[in-house]
Amino acid sequence: MAKNKTEATTKSVDDFIAGLDSEVKRDDALALIKIFKSITGFDAKMWGPSIIGFGTHHYKYESGHEGDMPLASFSPRKTAIVLYLSSFETKEELLKKLGKHKATGGCVYIKKMEDVDLDVLKKLVTLSFNSVNRNYPDKISNQTEGNIDS
Repeated sequence: MAKNKTEATTKSVDDFIAGLDSEVKRDDALALIKIFKSITGFDAKMWGPSIIGFGTHHYKYESGHEGDMPLASFSPRKTAIVLYLSSFETKEELLKKLGKHKATGGCVYIKKMEDVDLDVLKKLVTLSFNSVNRNYPDKISNQTEGNIDS
């Protein structure tokens, strides 16, 4: 069976952020770290070369494919910040209120934080995090619910 491409690493989140190509992107990444940490209760950790993740859960599909992934994560890429969000009932409704973004599947792309409503962004991250907790309750250690009501 194929090995996951994205795994937790020991690379420094601070070093990764310091290496981003713009001050705006660095500031946005630091702001997102504060938001994700306050919602998840977990510290930031690098996953692969460019994903900043919070917490870990183990998944296993019916196909037998399994692995570990962050409970919540984002990646400050060159062209956009990618938020990785799971599915939940009000996701599409909230995305309409988010502000300037693009969405495909579980990814939401924003150019910069000033383009979006922070309260809506926090709600999206919280509900995504809570959805993962509900879907994998026995696969997460030290889990906490997000800090914003659904």
